[in-house]
Amino acid sequence: MPERKNTGVSYETVMRDLNARKFSPIYILMGEESYYIDKISEFIAENVLKPEEKDFNQSIVFGADITAAQIVDSAKGFPMMSEYRVVIVKESQNLKNTEPLEKYFKNPAKSTILVFCHKNGSIDKRKKIIPAALEGGAVIFESKKLYDRELPGFIESYLKKNRATIDSKTALIIAEHVGADLNRLTSELDKVLISLSDSDRRVTSDVVEKEIGVSKEFNTFELRNAIIRRDVFKANQIVKYFDSNPKAGSLFSILPLLFSYFENLMIAYYSPNMMNENAVAEFLELRNGWAAKDYVTGMRNYSGMKTMQIISKIREIDAKSKGLDNPNTSAGDLMKELIFFILH
Repeated sequence: MPERKNTGVSYETVMRDLNARKFSPIYILMGEESYYIDKISEFIAENVLKPEEKDFNQSIVFGADITAAQIVDSAKGFPMMSEYRVVIVKESQNLKNTEPLEKYFKNPAKSTILVFCHKNGSIDKRKKIIPAALEGGAVIFESKKLYDRELPGFIESYLKKNRATIDSKTALIIAEHVGADLNRLTSELDKVLISLSDSDRRVTSDVVEKEIGVSKEFNTFELRNAIIRRDVFKANQIVKYFDSNPKAGSLFSILPLLFSYFENLMIAYYSPNMMNENAVAEFLELRNGWAAKDYVTGMRNYSGMKTMQIISKIREIDAKSKGLDNPNTSAGDLMKELIFFILH
């Protein structure tokens, strides 16, 4: 039985071992976030075998087009003029019957690297296939969606690896505009990186406006700031801009943003020291201390009762945006209704 039994491993750990050519006989890559699953499987496909070895020793198949028994037969094959054989099963969540895999997993071929890309969810760890895979020395990697609060950190880290810098505010603007789809987010960041010169690797709000199309004055981040400050004029300016430029901001991008803020604001009222930014940051477990300023300002501008009413109104508008008790009010009008209620 192989010594290595890995479960709950991080992406960084998996990639470090792959770069060091410390391979496991089985990789089960699963979860809601496809980005990391794709990165790991692509690395294996591109780097384990030399180009001249791939024709006879690398198979990439899809779960809907193959049976578990066929996968086992392929995995048991010996490599030809190569140290390893690589079998990658994409969209393995579509496999109908996995029982034949359980026996193979317990005693996998040492010369085969078998990779399963199970997307749109994770395999129930109580099923026999997971303990069997662990018995065979499998790497089990669960790719989870990042929380919204983690996106600015991901952006900063991604850019840093590509020798670029960004300030926290601009990172937050990108995160709130693009959202948590990491494939889309990295695609947008790559566009920004290509535009930078070797002599200036700073990602500024001007660069973001030009390359991603986020106005530095009229975006969801600035609307959130205007609402926190209870700046009626600025908030209405931004809503009017959104009405004319739907791609810049919509009700569907604003609702989760505002709900998250006011939900945290409600929690902040229970902080032992509500007006101390460091105390609020610690109480809310904020990644950046400066973010606590938003909640201290919010508590000055919105009472606890008003905050509860706003949360209720956001839920109401969310339901209406999905057609519940709303025969014909447009998303734009619902956004205006919500912002008016919050500010007055």
